[in-house]
Amino acid sequence: MDVKEAGPFPVKKEQFRMSVNGQEREVAAIPTTRLSDLLRKEFQLTGTKVSCGIGRCGACSVLIDGKLANACMTMAYQAAGHSITTIEGLQKEELDMCQTAFLEEGGFQCGYCTPGMIIALKALFEENPHPTDEDIEEGLTGNLCRCTGYGGIIRSACRIRKEFNREKMKSGS
Repeated sequence: MDVKEAGPFPVKKEQFRMSVNGQEREVAAIPTTRLSDLLRKEFQLTGTKVSCGIGRCGACSVLIDGKLANACMTMAYQAAGHSITTIEGLQKEELDMCQTAFLEEGGFQCGYCTPGMIIALKALFEENPHPTDEDIEEGLTGNLCRCTGYGGIIRSACRIRKEFNREKMKSGS
């Protein structure tokens, strides 16, 4: 007898708690539900996109406890108890400098990959405030854009580097 003949397997939903963009959230989900699906369907945070679904394109990039992660490869049980930041969570009273740089430097075309690119750069600059051009390229290797030649994306990253360093100098860090 193969699996199809055995009938559906009983799968129970469980309660999961996590912080999403600074808000404590609780959701009932099957443990292996993808974080990207929770964000989009349960929390209506549609900035996190799903494209490849296998962790190769970066459209689903989020920060988990400040570290870059693919939401399509992270299950509900793995996200439980952690702090998740999506593209929507970067903006406080005004746009984050990474968001502003993409707007002002034309770092997007269709915009599908943009949230993931911005999140990847946010993670990079938080980890390395003075990245070289090579560091920026390496920081974006997990993110694909199918529309542009990456010129606007790299301009945006260079703008973020300049702004980030200016902010750090102001704050004395």
